[in-house]
Amino acid sequence: MNFPSEFKYTKDHEWLRVEGNDAVIGITDFAQRELGDIVYIDINTVGDEVQKDEVFGTAEAVKTVSDLFMPVTATVLEVNEALNNNPELVNSDPYGEGWMVKVTLADVTSVNELLDADAYKALVGA
Repeated sequence: MNFPSEFKYTKDHEWLRVEGNDAVIGITDFAQRELGDIVYIDINTVGDEVQKDEVFGTAEAVKTVSDLFMPVTATVLEVNEALNNNPELVNSDPYGEGWMVKVTLADVTSVNELLDADAYKALVGA
């Protein structure tokens, strides 16, 4: 499994990559493996400020639907439209082309409360 060290992680298996006052968010390699083949992503929160730990969308796999939780309070700027036609990008490239949303952070320092790669590895037993 892959755990990029420059990312932050949540106990709910989302990752976050900071880009100034903005961030890109997706689900982890561990999460996509647990879900299996992802067939549909539903995110309808563009323009909304979503509070930390609130649901910002769902990922539907062949056998289950999983909520996507916002790692920090942020306003959703953009959804990865490529996932509409190609949701399996989440399985094949969860940290790259399979990203879910781009957001503007309400408080950049709140990212410091998230897990680093080593803490996330310990959480999932890797």
